[in-house]
Amino acid sequence: MTICLTATGLYTPPFSISNEELVTAFNQYVDNYNAENAEAIAKGEKVALEHSSAEFIEKVSGIKSRYVTEKSGILDPKIMSPIIPARKLGEELSIMAEMGVKALNQALDNAELKGEELDAIIVASSNFQRAYPAIAIEIQHAIGMTKGFAYDMNVACSAATFGIAQAIGSIQAGLGKRIAVLNIEVTTAHVNWRNRDSHFIFGDVATASIIEECGDSPKGYEIINSKLYTQFSTNIKNELGFLDRAESLASDKPLYHDLNEPVTDKLFLQEGRKVFKEVCPAVSNLINEHLKENNLQGTDVKKMWLHQANINMIDLILRSVVGKDADKSLAPTVIQEYGNTSSASPMIAFHKHQENMQSGDLGVICSFGAGYSIGSVLVKKV
Repeated sequence: MTICLTATGLYTPPFSISNEELVTAFNQYVDNYNAENAEAIAKGEKVALEHSSAEFIEKVSGIKSRYVTEKSGILDPKIMSPIIPARKLGEELSIMAEMGVKALNQALDNAELKGEELDAIIVASSNFQRAYPAIAIEIQHAIGMTKGFAYDMNVACSAATFGIAQAIGSIQAGLGKRIAVLNIEVTTAHVNWRNRDSHFIFGDVATASIIEECGDSPKGYEIINSKLYTQFSTNIKNELGFLDRAESLASDKPLYHDLNEPVTDKLFLQEGRKVFKEVCPAVSNLINEHLKENNLQGTDVKKMWLHQANINMIDLILRSVVGKDADKSLAPTVIQEYGNTSSASPMIAFHKHQENMQSGDLGVICSFGAGYSIGSVLVKKV
């Protein structure tokens, strides 16, 4: 059975925030915080916050800007969160469904398909705005897909490759012949814009990929196979969840008490140095193992569409797989413009950068993130 990735789609939000804009807002928050807590800081009860800079952000991450669904609240030092009005479920599309539909419609157009021709939709993301009904089922309804099934799944930043693997498995199991995998990220709503170490990392976006049984007429990219790996770690975490209300009643803190503090484990939090040190070799090893299992080596790969977590991680993984003198164009980047978009990031790179790929050329789509989780999908240009 030949299974192909035949088309992709991308929805980019209308607003962009530069490093300079972000730093202006953040530094004003720092000044306000330090002034309001001057007495506690003088007594050693609290630690004074430090300014950030655009140069610092670009140096440590490679990010120059990021797209967002809402801009004014993020840049307001008194708010520092996107302001997103509630929508009436069932009467209007939720924000995640709306973004997903736009990306999916583009992918369907590129594949010359209609929504009703899909057999399944998988929304694979790092966070969801509600537990149920599934965003995927809402999208299924919105595009007029009356058959088949849809569901949500979460493997943090690795959700794209894990979602593709589930689509492959469903096709092989006879559950459908044509499946859409969507990665919809409103990361700006679960990042802590007050945390100097991570406030600059994320952006919003939605991607869609069409996975099909191609038979004797393959098109796009033939999916050779995939390889998945997970290992428990708390070095990347986001503990905001439905149990918070119950847990707050069992503590002396009111609900969401700590969300106003510069560091809180109820929003995105990571030990960046530990993540870099532990994840980079794990990703490189998994890709190398995946290639070896298919009688291939790093130099056989023409493109590596990697998770856009950090420019230095991308560079290290590329050199570890292909060689220390590897051409950086082999691992195209979009992080400068989009920031880290969690599950969607390798698919943005794939969508935008397929230059010089000829029939028979091999590529690797790889994602990695919290869990730890790592996914690799090996593809061949038709």
